[in-house]
Amino acid sequence: MKKRFGGDRIQMYLAVISLVLYIFTKISVNLYSGSLFLAEALEWNTWLSIIIILSITTLITVTGFIKVGGFQGLLDAYGGAIAEVNISSREGGNLLNTMILTAKEKNITSLLQLSNEPTIDSRLRCSLPSRKAFRLLREINDPDMPWLGFLLGQTPSSIWYWCADQMMVQRTLAAKSLSHAQGATLMTGIIKQIPIFIMVIPGMISRVLYPNEIGCFPGSDCLKICGHRNGCSNMAYPKLVIDLMPSGLRGLMLTVMLAALISDLTSIFNSASTLFTVDIYQKWRRNAQNIELMIVGR
Repeated sequence: MKKRFGGDRIQMYLAVISLVLYIFTKISVNLYSGSLFLAEALEWNTWLSIIIILSITTLITVTGFIKVGGFQGLLDAYGGAIAEVNISSREGGNLLNTMILTAKEKNITSLLQLSNEPTIDSRLRCSLPSRKAFRLLREINDPDMPWLGFLLGQTPSSIWYWCADQMMVQRTLAAKSLSHAQGATLMTGIIKQIPIFIMVIPGMISRVLYPNEIGCFPGSDCLKICGHRNGCSNMAYPKLVIDLMPSGLRGLMLTVMLAALISDLTSIFNSASTLFTVDIYQKWRRNAQNIELMIVGR
Protein backbone atom coordinates (compact mmCIF):
# COMPACT_ATOMS: atom_id res chain seq x y z
CA MET A 1 0.00 0.00 0.00
CA LYS A 2 2.90 2.32 0.72
CA LYS A 3 4.39 1.68 -2.73
CA ARG A 4 1.02 2.22 -4.38
CA PHE A 5 -0.12 5.40 -2.62
CA GLY A 6 3.04 6.72 -0.97
CA GLY A 7 3.43 8.03 2.58
CA ASP A 8 3.15 6.17 5.87
CA ARG A 9 -0.37 7.02 7.00
CA ILE A 10 -2.30 4.34 5.12
CA GLN A 11 0.31 1.73 6.05
CA MET A 12 0.00 2.69 9.72
CA TYR A 13 -3.79 2.75 9.48
CA LEU A 14 -4.00 -0.76 8.02
CA ALA A 15 -1.57 -2.10 10.62
CA VAL A 16 -3.62 -0.69 13.51
CA ILE A 17 -6.90 -1.92 11.99
CA SER A 18 -5.42 -5.40 11.53
CA LEU A 19 -4.23 -5.55 15.15
CA VAL A 20 -7.64 -4.50 16.44
CA LEU A 21 -9.42 -7.03 14.21
CA TYR A 22 -7.07 -9.78 15.43
CA ILE A 23 -8.33 -9.20 18.95
CA PHE A 24 -12.04 -9.17 18.13
CA THR A 25 -12.24 -11.69 15.27
CA LYS A 26 -9.40 -14.18 15.79
CA ILE A 27 -7.94 -14.29 19.29
CA SER A 28 -11.29 -14.03 21.09
CA VAL A 29 -12.89 -16.75 18.94
CA ASN A 30 -9.98 -19.15 19.41
CA LEU A 31 -9.87 -18.64 23.17
CA TYR A 32 -13.63 -19.07 23.48
CA SER A 33 -13.73 -22.28 21.43
CA GLY A 34 -10.79 -23.71 23.39
CA SER A 35 -12.40 -22.89 26.72
CA LEU A 36 -15.65 -24.53 25.57
CA PHE A 37 -13.87 -27.75 24.72
CA LEU A 38 -11.96 -27.84 28.02
CA ALA A 39 -15.09 -27.01 29.99
CA GLU A 40 -16.95 -29.92 28.39
CA ALA A 41 -14.04 -32.39 28.50
CA LEU A 42 -12.38 -31.60 31.83
CA GLU A 43 -15.08 -29.49 33.52
CA TRP A 44 -12.64 -26.63 33.98
CA ASN A 45 -13.64 -23.05 34.62
CA THR A 46 -13.82 -20.94 31.46
CA TRP A 47 -11.38 -18.28 32.69
CA LEU A 48 -8.93 -20.90 33.95
CA SER A 49 -8.98 -22.58 30.54
CA ILE A 50 -8.33 -19.27 28.78
CA ILE A 51 -5.40 -18.45 31.08
CA ILE A 52 -3.81 -21.87 30.51
CA ILE A 53 -4.18 -21.66 26.72
CA LEU A 54 -2.77 -18.12 26.67
CA SER A 55 0.16 -19.10 28.89
CA ILE A 56 1.19 -22.03 26.69
CA THR A 57 0.77 -19.96 23.53
CA THR A 58 2.81 -17.08 24.96
CA LEU A 59 5.61 -19.45 25.95
CA ILE A 60 5.79 -20.92 22.44
CA THR A 61 5.62 -17.51 20.75
CA VAL A 62 8.14 -15.73 22.97
CA THR A 63 10.70 -18.54 22.76
CA GLY A 64 10.48 -18.43 18.97
CA PHE A 65 9.20 -21.96 18.34
CA ILE A 66 6.98 -20.78 15.49
CA LYS A 67 8.38 -23.42 13.13
CA VAL A 68 6.90 -26.04 15.44
CA GLY A 69 3.46 -24.74 14.45
CA GLY A 70 3.84 -25.96 10.88
CA PHE A 71 4.65 -29.54 11.89
CA GLN A 72 2.07 -29.29 14.65
CA GLY A 73 -0.63 -28.38 12.13
CA LEU A 74 0.25 -31.44 10.03
CA LEU A 75 -0.01 -33.75 13.04
CA ASP A 76 -3.28 -32.07 14.03
CA ALA A 77 -4.73 -32.88 10.61
CA TYR A 78 -3.80 -36.57 10.84
CA GLY A 79 -5.02 -36.89 14.44
CA GLY A 80 -8.26 -35.09 13.67
CA ALA A 81 -8.88 -37.28 10.63
CA ILE A 82 -8.48 -40.43 12.72
CA ALA A 83 -10.94 -39.12 15.29
CA GLU A 84 -13.48 -38.03 12.66
CA VAL A 85 -13.42 -41.47 11.01
CA ASN A 86 -13.89 -43.09 14.41
CA ILE A 87 -16.95 -41.00 15.25
CA SER A 88 -18.53 -41.41 11.83
CA SER A 89 -17.99 -45.18 11.70
CA ARG A 90 -19.25 -45.76 15.25
CA GLU A 91 -22.48 -43.83 15.00
CA GLY A 92 -23.03 -42.74 11.43
CA GLY A 93 -22.14 -46.07 9.81
CA ASN A 94 -20.54 -46.28 6.40
CA LEU A 95 -22.04 -44.73 3.30
CA LEU A 96 -23.14 -48.06 1.79
CA ASN A 97 -25.12 -49.06 4.89
CA THR A 98 -26.73 -45.63 4.99
CA MET A 99 -27.87 -45.94 1.38
CA ILE A 100 -29.22 -49.47 1.99
CA LEU A 101 -31.18 -48.41 5.07
CA THR A 102 -32.59 -45.38 3.26
CA ALA A 103 -33.73 -47.53 0.33
CA LYS A 104 -35.52 -49.94 2.71
CA GLU A 105 -37.33 -47.13 4.50
CA LYS A 106 -41.00 -47.09 3.48
CA ASN A 107 -41.66 -43.47 4.22
CA ILE A 108 -38.59 -41.30 3.86
CA THR A 109 -40.74 -38.14 3.74
CA SER A 110 -41.90 -38.40 7.34
CA LEU A 111 -39.65 -35.52 8.37
CA LEU A 112 -41.14 -33.37 5.61
CA GLN A 113 -44.62 -34.17 6.90
CA LEU A 114 -43.49 -33.23 10.39
CA SER A 115 -42.39 -29.85 9.06
CA ASN A 116 -46.03 -28.98 8.40
CA GLU A 117 -46.96 -29.41 12.06
CA PRO A 118 -48.30 -25.98 13.12
CA THR A 119 -47.14 -26.35 16.75
CA ILE A 120 -43.45 -26.48 15.76
CA ASP A 121 -41.46 -23.26 15.60
CA SER A 122 -40.80 -22.44 11.94
CA ARG A 123 -37.08 -22.03 12.63
CA LEU A 124 -36.84 -25.60 13.91
CA ARG A 125 -38.88 -27.38 11.25
CA CYS A 126 -37.18 -29.98 9.08
CA SER A 127 -37.61 -29.42 5.37
CA LEU A 128 -35.84 -29.45 2.05
CA PRO A 129 -33.21 -26.75 1.44
CA SER A 130 -34.32 -23.60 -0.28
CA ARG A 131 -34.36 -23.59 -4.07
CA LYS A 132 -31.86 -20.74 -3.84
CA ALA A 133 -29.37 -22.76 -1.82
CA PHE A 134 -26.94 -23.14 -4.74
CA ARG A 135 -27.39 -19.63 -6.15
CA LEU A 136 -24.64 -17.16 -5.35
CA LEU A 137 -26.26 -14.08 -6.90
CA ARG A 138 -29.78 -13.68 -5.53
CA GLU A 139 -32.35 -10.90 -5.58
CA ILE A 140 -31.49 -7.57 -4.00
CA ASN A 141 -34.19 -8.09 -1.35
CA ASP A 142 -33.16 -11.65 -0.43
CA PRO A 143 -33.19 -11.94 3.40
CA ASP A 144 -30.14 -14.24 3.58
CA MET A 145 -27.62 -12.99 0.99
CA PRO A 146 -28.60 -10.29 -1.54
CA TRP A 147 -26.30 -10.02 -4.56
CA LEU A 148 -25.12 -6.55 -3.56
CA GLY A 149 -24.02 -7.74 -0.13
CA PHE A 150 -22.32 -10.76 -1.67
CA LEU A 151 -20.33 -8.73 -4.22
CA LEU A 152 -19.45 -5.74 -2.03
CA GLY A 153 -19.35 -7.45 1.37
CA GLN A 154 -18.51 -11.14 1.27
CA THR A 155 -16.19 -11.06 -1.75
CA PRO A 156 -13.81 -8.30 -0.54
CA SER A 157 -13.77 -9.83 2.94
CA SER A 158 -12.78 -13.23 1.57
CA ILE A 159 -10.09 -11.75 -0.67
CA TRP A 160 -8.71 -9.77 2.26
CA TYR A 161 -8.64 -12.80 4.56
CA TRP A 162 -7.03 -15.24 2.12
CA CYS A 163 -4.82 -12.91 0.05
CA ALA A 164 -3.94 -9.88 2.21
CA ASP A 165 -4.24 -10.86 5.88
CA GLN A 166 -0.74 -11.03 7.36
CA MET A 167 -1.59 -14.18 9.31
CA MET A 168 -2.36 -16.03 6.08
CA VAL A 169 0.24 -14.38 3.85
CA GLN A 170 3.11 -15.12 6.25
CA ARG A 171 2.74 -18.83 5.52
CA THR A 172 3.21 -18.20 1.80
CA LEU A 173 6.13 -15.84 2.39
CA ALA A 174 7.83 -18.57 4.44
CA ALA A 175 7.89 -20.96 1.46
CA LYS A 176 11.29 -22.06 0.15
CA SER A 177 10.55 -20.95 -3.40
CA LEU A 178 7.84 -19.57 -5.66
CA SER A 179 6.92 -23.05 -6.89
CA HIS A 180 6.54 -24.26 -3.29
CA ALA A 181 4.25 -21.32 -2.49
CA GLN A 182 2.13 -21.88 -5.60
CA GLY A 183 1.86 -25.63 -5.03
CA ALA A 184 0.92 -25.21 -1.37
CA THR A 185 -1.73 -22.64 -2.27
CA LEU A 186 -3.31 -24.98 -4.84
CA MET A 187 -3.19 -27.86 -2.37
CA THR A 188 -4.91 -25.71 0.24
CA GLY A 189 -7.69 -24.92 -2.22
CA ILE A 190 -8.24 -28.64 -2.79
CA ILE A 191 -8.27 -29.43 0.93
CA LYS A 192 -10.82 -26.66 1.51
CA GLN A 193 -13.36 -28.78 -0.36
CA ILE A 194 -13.68 -31.30 2.47
CA PRO A 195 -14.90 -29.27 5.50
CA ILE A 196 -18.36 -30.76 5.00
CA PHE A 197 -16.98 -34.11 6.18
CA ILE A 198 -15.12 -32.72 9.20
CA MET A 199 -17.55 -30.00 10.27
CA VAL A 200 -21.06 -30.46 8.93
CA ILE A 201 -21.48 -34.24 9.20
CA PRO A 202 -20.25 -34.52 12.84
CA GLY A 203 -22.65 -31.70 13.70
CA MET A 204 -25.53 -33.56 12.06
CA ILE A 205 -24.61 -36.75 13.94
CA SER A 206 -24.54 -34.84 17.23
CA ARG A 207 -27.92 -33.24 16.47
CA VAL A 208 -29.46 -36.70 15.92
CA LEU A 209 -27.84 -38.35 18.95
CA TYR A 210 -28.59 -35.52 21.39
CA PRO A 211 -31.90 -33.98 20.26
CA ASN A 212 -32.74 -32.64 23.71
CA GLU A 213 -29.36 -31.01 24.34
CA ILE A 214 -28.10 -29.86 20.92
CA GLY A 215 -31.61 -29.35 19.58
CA CYS A 216 -32.93 -27.53 22.63
CA PHE A 217 -35.49 -24.76 22.16
CA PRO A 218 -33.87 -21.29 22.30
CA GLY A 219 -34.67 -19.51 25.53
CA SER A 220 -35.11 -20.98 28.98
CA ASP A 221 -34.74 -24.54 27.67
CA CYS A 222 -31.22 -23.98 26.31
CA LEU A 223 -30.31 -21.78 29.26
CA LYS A 224 -31.05 -24.67 31.61
CA ILE A 225 -28.95 -27.14 29.58
CA CYS A 226 -25.82 -25.21 28.62
CA GLY A 227 -26.18 -21.74 30.11
CA HIS A 228 -26.85 -19.98 26.79
CA ARG A 229 -30.22 -18.70 25.65
CA ASN A 230 -29.51 -18.74 21.91
CA GLY A 231 -28.69 -22.44 21.63
CA CYS A 232 -26.32 -25.23 22.64
CA SER A 233 -24.77 -26.02 19.26
CA ASN A 234 -21.33 -25.05 20.60
CA MET A 235 -21.22 -28.23 22.65
CA ALA A 236 -22.06 -30.53 19.71
CA TYR A 237 -18.52 -31.57 18.83
CA PRO A 238 -17.08 -31.79 22.39
CA LYS A 239 -20.03 -33.94 23.42
CA LEU A 240 -19.37 -36.37 20.56
CA VAL A 241 -15.72 -36.68 21.52
CA ILE A 242 -16.35 -37.18 25.23
CA ASP A 243 -19.33 -39.54 24.96
CA LEU A 244 -18.43 -41.73 21.98
CA MET A 245 -14.67 -42.11 21.83
CA PRO A 246 -12.69 -44.67 23.82
CA SER A 247 -10.31 -43.27 26.42
CA GLY A 248 -7.21 -43.46 24.21
CA LEU A 249 -8.72 -41.65 21.24
CA ARG A 250 -10.46 -39.25 23.59
CA GLY A 251 -7.09 -38.14 24.92
CA LEU A 252 -5.69 -37.95 21.39
CA MET A 253 -8.57 -35.77 20.24
CA LEU A 254 -8.24 -33.48 23.25
CA THR A 255 -4.55 -33.08 22.45
CA VAL A 256 -5.28 -32.44 18.78
CA MET A 257 -7.89 -29.79 19.55
CA LEU A 258 -5.67 -27.93 22.00
CA ALA A 259 -2.65 -28.19 19.72
CA ALA A 260 -4.66 -26.82 16.80
CA LEU A 261 -5.90 -23.89 18.88
CA ILE A 262 -2.43 -23.12 20.19
CA SER A 263 -0.95 -23.41 16.69
CA ASP A 264 -3.53 -20.97 15.37
CA LEU A 265 -2.92 -18.55 18.23
CA THR A 266 0.86 -18.65 17.75
CA SER A 267 0.35 -17.75 14.09
CA ILE A 268 -1.87 -14.83 15.09
CA PHE A 269 0.59 -13.58 17.73
CA ASN A 270 3.52 -13.92 15.35
CA SER A 271 1.63 -11.98 12.70
CA ALA A 272 0.63 -9.28 15.18
CA SER A 273 4.24 -9.04 16.35
CA THR A 274 5.44 -8.54 12.77
CA LEU A 275 2.82 -5.87 12.06
CA PHE A 276 3.57 -3.94 15.23
CA THR A 277 7.35 -4.14 14.93
CA VAL A 278 7.71 -3.38 11.21
CA ASP A 279 4.78 -1.06 10.52
CA ILE A 280 4.46 0.83 13.82
CA TYR A 281 7.52 0.57 16.08
CA GLN A 282 10.04 1.05 13.29
CA LYS A 283 8.37 4.33 12.35
CA TRP A 284 9.26 5.69 15.79
CA ARG A 285 12.69 4.07 16.01
CA ARG A 286 13.99 4.33 12.45
CA ASN A 287 17.57 3.47 13.46
CA ALA A 288 16.67 0.52 15.68
CA GLN A 289 19.02 -2.45 15.46
CA ASN A 290 17.80 -5.94 14.59
CA ILE A 291 18.31 -7.17 18.16
CA GLU A 292 16.09 -4.36 19.45
CA LEU A 293 13.37 -5.19 16.92
CA MET A 294 13.56 -8.86 17.86
CA ILE A 295 13.16 -8.06 21.57
CA VAL A 296 10.22 -5.73 20.89
CA GLY A 297 8.60 -8.34 18.67
CA ARG A 298 8.90 -11.02 21.32
